[in-house]
Formats: sequence, structure tokens, C-alpha cells
Amino acid sequence: MAADYHTIEGTQAYRDLVAKRSKLGWTLSAAMLVIYFGFIVLIAYAPKFLGQPIGAGVTTIGIPIGLAVIVSAFVLTGVYVRRANSEFDTLTRKIVEEAK
Repeated sequence: MAADYHTIEGTQAYRDLVAKRSKLGWTLSAAMLVIYFGFIVLIAYAPKFLGQPIGAGVTTIGIPIGLAVIVSAFVLTGVYVRRANSEFDTLTRKIVEEAK
């Protein structure tokens, strides 16, 4: 079994898969960090802007922006899952079939 793992690990297809997955993971992580810390910076340096009411109600600009931060986490997760289910799973199956 160990020989199979080392054989697979040594293939170019496996290295390409790992590189693609890593690149996507780091890119999406960086995007989420920028979104999240951007919101935190807004809270720290522009609280009056976030506290401005929308229309005549009690809802402020900060509420939809905060919700957008939460929704963006779900969207970025969805992007990863879609790529994993379409591209990465196909590449993984191909690598395993070639190893047999």
C-alpha cells in the first residue's frame, strides 16, 4: 500500500492537483481575510459611516455590509465546493485509475 501512495505522490498529475487545490484555497482564504478585516477596519475607522441610517428606519448601513461579509463566506465556500466537485474530484479519480 505504501508503494502505491508513493507512486501516486510522485506523478505530475498529483502534483498538479495539489498545486491547483492549494492555489484556490489560499486565494479564497485571502479574499475572505480581506473582506473580514476590511469590515473590521470600517468599524474601527468609520463608525459614523456604518451608523448612518438607511432611509427613515432604524437599519444602518453597517447591517447590510455585515450581512454581506457573512454571505461572502458562504459564497466563497460554494466556489470551492463547486471546483472540488467538478474539477478536483475528476482529477483525483483519474489519478487513482492511472495508479491501478
